Amino acid sequence: PGDGLLNYSGKCKHPCLFSPFFRADIALIGLAVMGQNLILNMNDHGFVVCAFNRTVSKVDDFMANEAKGTKVIGAHSLEEMVSKLKKPRKIILLVKAGSAVDDFISKLVPLLSAGDIIIDGGNSEYRDSTRRCKELKEKDILFVGSGVSGGEEGARYGPSLMPGGAKEAWPHIKPIFQSIAAKVGTGEPCCDWVGDEGSGHFVKMVHNGIEYGDMQLICEAYHLMKDVLGMDHDEMATVFEQWNKTELDSFLIEITANILKYRDADGKHLLPKIRDSAWQKGTGKWTAISALEYGVPVTLIGEAVFARCLSSLKDERVKACKLLSGPNAAKFSGNKAAFLEDIRKALYASKIISYTQGFMLLRQAAKEFGWTLNYGAIALMWRGGCIIRSVFLGKIKEAFDRSPDLQNLLLDNFFKTAVENCQESWRRAISTGVQIGIPMPCFTTALSFYDGYRHDTLPANLIQAQRDYFGAHTYELLSKPGEFIHTNWTGHGGSVSSSSYNA
Repeated sequence: PGDGLLNYSGKCKHPCLFSPFFRADIALIGLAVMGQNLILNMNDHGFVVCAFNRTVSKVDDFMANEAKGTKVIGAHSLEEMVSKLKKPRKIILLVKAGSAVDDFISKLVPLLSAGDIIIDGGNSEYRDSTRRCKELKEKDILFVGSGVSGGEEGARYGPSLMPGGAKEAWPHIKPIFQSIAAKVGTGEPCCDWVGDEGSGHFVKMVHNGIEYGDMQLICEAYHLMKDVLGMDHDEMATVFEQWNKTELDSFLIEITANILKYRDADGKHLLPKIRDSAWQKGTGKWTAISALEYGVPVTLIGEAVFARCLSSLKDERVKACKLLSGPNAAKFSGNKAAFLEDIRKALYASKIISYTQGFMLLRQAAKEFGWTLNYGAIALMWRGGCIIRSVFLGKIKEAFDRSPDLQNLLLDNFFKTAVENCQESWRRAISTGVQIGIPMPCFTTALSFYDGYRHDTLPANLIQAQRDYFGAHTYELLSKPGEFIHTNWTGHGGSVSSSSYNA
């Protein structure tokens, strides 16, 4: 009865489930909303799922309510759960990242056999997934760290899935993962094998970092509309709805339009009532830290994280607002429709930079760890189901289809032309916002990156001279790359250089 398999007359609804030969296809541990929805998604696609939760009463509640009438079966212990699984046993963990994952793994290992598969579907740090993959390999257990994106609705009806780890596990989980994943185009699943060790969670981390960037860019466009053009919420909602029919067609643009027009019970717009202090769970910060660690200029995601940090200083900002002044000429006097188009193009160009930087980080991580990443496939995984899903990602896949070894998205003709077509509007939107005093950390850092990347000469030669002057750190000459030189700049500094290093 705890499995919800008997009807009120006591007659079994699924007699085959009580056969001694019956086994579930997969188990899932963690019955929060994501776990429940993923189970129901797998059930919809014909897979029998065994559900377990540390708090066992949640299993009974789930079986009696959301899973009632399905083929889902429950378990009241890990031993019972494992006994109900087909071999190789496949177990998904959807629990809080960190120690909870390790705790469950340590309890599961003694119950499993060689070739069984543990899948971590939470937002784990990629180094933890690499460690777990190596540790479990020594015990002949296959570990998969899989990014799962799409929120509650995605989990229920089709998420984006990013599995990586022990590749021997992929043939066993592929039919399930690709069946339940979101579909795009002619039915291509937003799920493919990412690569070794922690690559699945690294790709998910970069996805989340790009999500931070996308959200902040949209907020900056909203800020310009609201405080420069003085638009009301219904006007802005209409603009975002129109933008969603352009190159900006995406989930986040769509929900922004819906949020802007949403009214509270009192009939007034809800958005202005929400405290302007943004929270974060840390995956954007992880992306920025990884970018610094591997020396990749992922400036836009970094600024998006810092923008949330600045927003959290709400009480300080309220005090500062009364003390610190902005520009005197804080009024817009230009053509409203033309400036709206400038904002749209600035948003599109900045979005291109954000994804450019994200894929630069993926490429560098692949070099660092020896991963073989399929960048076009990653773009397809993000094309549907996930939070950053957009038509735009199809263009990224096409770019990597044209050139699998593409070093930088800006070097693809489509994106090169797109940015060039946006450039004048991009610069006008930023300069106008700066003159009126609107903070635009992501718009501005995106343009700075573009300008820096397109310059064949930057003032870093002065930095190298300064470093050599005060610390004898040496420099290279343009005419002699690879040869490290120290100059006695003052005549009394000596000719001995410091040991060389790169950071």
